[in-house]
Amino acid sequence: MEFPKIHFQKARFLISAPDIRHLDRHLPEENGIEIAFAGRSNAGKSSALNRLTRQNNLARTSKTPGRTQLINVFEIEEGKRLIDLPGYGFAKVPLAMKLKWQEALSEYLQKRTSLKGLVVLMDIRHPFKNLDQQLIYWAIDANIPVLALLTKADKLKHGARKLTLIKMREEAKRFDGNIQVELFSSLQGLGVDILEKKITSWYAL
Repeated sequence: MEFPKIHFQKARFLISAPDIRHLDRHLPEENGIEIAFAGRSNAGKSSALNRLTRQNNLARTSKTPGRTQLINVFEIEEGKRLIDLPGYGFAKVPLAMKLKWQEALSEYLQKRTSLKGLVVLMDIRHPFKNLDQQLIYWAIDANIPVLALLTKADKLKHGARKLTLIKMREEAKRFDGNIQVELFSSLQGLGVDILEKKITSWYAL
């Protein structure tokens, strides 16, 4: 099925918000469709967003995990947005801040009705950690389809990455929901076409 072409390279920063209440105040949810990106602080989320949009600095990247501390909104065109959710897990920050990020994540996933798809990014060498699973279950409970990207696939040889993909696709079945698992590498561009097609289909919902 053919969908209208989305010009991801036109993405621009719109707003940052610490939680869903600030987001609702500045960006009413009934106006548009949102696709969210989420993952552990070292999963390569910002790099994936930059690769998708063909921009080097749209989303901040850093050698220090956990720089995304707010809900960041990027608009591709009117009514079509990408949401960069706070990274979780690895970041060396106070526990209270980590809990605040998790609260912002869960609130957004459970209450933001303009959310039509969730991209969960996981390092291919450390997939489906506890927080990743919790995030996916939140999405499935909210009837949100999930694209799970096994990032940094270039870190493994071809045979190893293929075996990991097969294993993780089998493991994903236990979530009993709408979840697709794919390989991804921001460095090599692996999986970018799949990511584009999936997001495009979600925008057409």
